[in-house]
Amino acid sequence: MENTVETVDLFVIGAGSGGVRAARMAAQYGAKVAIAEEFRIGGTCVIRGCVPKKFMVYASAYGQGFEEARGYGWQADNVRFDWNTLIAAKDAEIERLSDIYRRNLGKANVQIIEERAELAGPDTVRLVPSGRVVQAKKILIATGGTPRKLGFAGEEHTITSNEIFHLSEMPDHILINGGGYIACEFASIFAGLGAKVSLLYRKEMVLRGFDDDLRSHMQKELMRQGINVITGVNIDVIEKQNGGLLVRLDNGESISCDQAMMGTGRVPATDGLGLDVAGVNTTRSGAIIVDAFGQSSVPSIFAVGDVTDRISLTPVAIREGAAFADSEFGDRRHSFDHKDVASAVFTQPPVGSVGLSEIDARAEFGDIDVYKSSFRPMRHTISGSQEQYLMKLIVRTTDQVVVGVHLISDAAPEIIQIAAIAVKAGLTKAQWDETCAVHPTAAEELVLMREKFIAAT
Repeated sequence: MENTVETVDLFVIGAGSGGVRAARMAAQYGAKVAIAEEFRIGGTCVIRGCVPKKFMVYASAYGQGFEEARGYGWQADNVRFDWNTLIAAKDAEIERLSDIYRRNLGKANVQIIEERAELAGPDTVRLVPSGRVVQAKKILIATGGTPRKLGFAGEEHTITSNEIFHLSEMPDHILINGGGYIACEFASIFAGLGAKVSLLYRKEMVLRGFDDDLRSHMQKELMRQGINVITGVNIDVIEKQNGGLLVRLDNGESISCDQAMMGTGRVPATDGLGLDVAGVNTTRSGAIIVDAFGQSSVPSIFAVGDVTDRISLTPVAIREGAAFADSEFGDRRHSFDHKDVASAVFTQPPVGSVGLSEIDARAEFGDIDVYKSSFRPMRHTISGSQEQYLMKLIVRTTDQVVVGVHLISDAAPEIIQIAAIAVKAGLTKAQWDETCAVHPTAAEELVLMREKFIAAT
């Protein structure tokens, strides 16, 4: 029997970064807010995304670090890695962070409902399995994304980025299918931890959507790490074999491995939410179509974050959630500006990127100036590593404004955060060049590049 609870001002479906920020801020503005989460408070980023992944990135970097230390006189002959120690430490920290999210919601007087929530109308939410019904003046959907399924035979034998954090043991040989940031990051992680890694990608160059020079450079770095990068192929079928897996490819070749991970991206998590019942319009991929303020085709229903399939990054979801709360419950109506949002790929070395790629800049502006430099960093002149960095600036010719920055270096994610301020502010190449270099650093290259790169015709 259904029980109707009191009406709320805002009901949030999904307690990830965007939903939690919107719920807390709306409550602080005086709204009566409830939030429902069917899995764990914290969402993809905290529970099975950015945070646990970054811990694994840190862990994987030590292996390379120990090897490089030899060149500096350190002896590290008896170093070994224990998978279970890493997983236990990671789990403990994720639990701590989830509890912080929970406490912060409680402090803001947000009602937490740990059930699945589905739309029963434009202003009605039904909870599963209890059957409770909540009336809401406004509904915010912030359910994020879920791993993409390809549908080939034997896909049930694979794991995704959800399960990768909970393996009982580290595989000796892992096959990763995909060429986006998730696939490349985990290929680099497991290579750094000492596993044999095969990376499959249906296209010819990884990291689609990034600048082509950056993509090409990163693919070479993955291969330098010992990763078997196989491009232009798809999985035909996966079969269980001798306690492992046999992956048959559409080029006729086969690969035996312990684990196969699908890193082929994520899609909006909207299945079964009742969007059709409420009349919410979606794209073919299931993404909720919203305007600049996050409002869907139904005036009372809004959405933020990955479920809208605009820019799938945690800070973007947080800013969208904050703008929603300000606009609908505060005294400031505004929307988040999705232009010039910086991003990072935590490979080894990592990637940092903001603004337009060379191809996109040429398409938008016609004439552009390109500055780029590839070099072996100073620390590797003694470490013995052959790792190479890449730094690239895209400049609009007409006014010399820097419209794109693309980096591959150890500190690229840290550098790109600062570079994004300059790009967002519209600084010119001359203003970059007027900035005194910090020496000796890799980042000083960004203010020292003077020679334009002329592409071959």
